[in-house]
Amino acid sequence: MAPIEKAVVPVAGLGTRMLPATKSQPKEMLPVGRKPVVQYVVEELAHQGLKDVLFVTGWKKRAIEDHFDESPELVERLTGKRKWRLLDVLNDAQAPGMNFYYVRQRTPRGLGDAVAHARRFVGKDQFVVALGDAIIYGAVYSDLLRRMMDAHLRHGPAATVAV
Repeated sequence: MAPIEKAVVPVAGLGTRMLPATKSQPKEMLPVGRKPVVQYVVEELAHQGLKDVLFVTGWKKRAIEDHFDESPELVERLTGKRKWRLLDVLNDAQAPGMNFYYVRQRTPRGLGDAVAHARRFVGKDQFVVALGDAIIYGAVYSDLLRRMMDAHLRHGPAATVAV
């Protein structure tokens, strides 16, 4: 089986359980430390060698696209002020070497519908679904995604799920 290189990240939910914090910004963009939640998710995908990420977005999710876009004006300003450490932080946030794609789920109809929006993106390839608002953290989980991907490729099931 070919290695898994694609990921689908559903981020179209309304974030109602996090109101009022999510009234004007996506829950995936809420900060944990100095980074938004979704950046931790993308960093884990990159760490496991995934290259192509499709975000299934929805209403009021533009900030996620903006976060992973290049920022030439910001780079120019930071360079002019010799803010090298911040330039490194910015570069890391833009996940170099990864390709980001976006498809819009016009009406939130649940996780299954969001994943179904990725059909054309994944084609017949194996892929990872990573929830854009979920960080799995801890020593025992440090290689969870890698172990799941390896088990999936080794045993060839229809799906491998961590609950």
